[in-house]
Amino acid sequence: MSIILFFSLAGKSFAQSTINTIPVGQIITPYGEILIRLDDRTPKHKESFIELANAGYWDSLTFNRVIPNFVAQGGCPDTEEGFTDPEYLLKPEFVPELKHVYGAVGAGRDDNPNKLSARCQFYIVQNPEGIPRLDGDYTIFGHVIKGMSVVEQIVRVKRDSKDQPIKPVTLSVKIIEIPVTQMENLSINP
Repeated sequence: MSIILFFSLAGKSFAQSTINTIPVGQIITPYGEILIRLDDRTPKHKESFIELANAGYWDSLTFNRVIPNFVAQGGCPDTEEGFTDPEYLLKPEFVPELKHVYGAVGAGRDDNPNKLSARCQFYIVQNPEGIPRLDGDYTIFGHVIKGMSVVEQIVRVKRDSKDQPIKPVTLSVKIIEIPVTQMENLSINP
């Protein structure tokens, strides 16, 4: 997205400057902020994440499954019936270069044979060595560029036998625009 500022001088308009920005997922939790760079190589998942964030979909939900050395999963909870609402299912977008590495953000799914993503659910890989066994089975659509220290805290909260936090870890998910020039200063560091 580009923002062009105009000014007028004697009735003529001139472009003053152009600022290129990138849409970034911002997750606010009780433990702090997580920023996610969404990947252009998975356009349907990126668009879906932006759409649900802008609609406030996740703002009443939580990180509902947290497992140390695995993932922090948020959004709609798993059900025994799986995900059956076609409005919330997406065809997979497997990109060989997008791996389940530390900080990768993927779309949850049930065991459906077509590997359809549940666009209402996402997870963040917390295992420092990654989870290569999931590559090619779940769509990776982003990567944490700030806030992995927050994810580290989330996966270590007290949880029940289903790995659900005893005290809910709430979410507020928005899309913010970050200037391209500032993106290089962001990394998966705290």
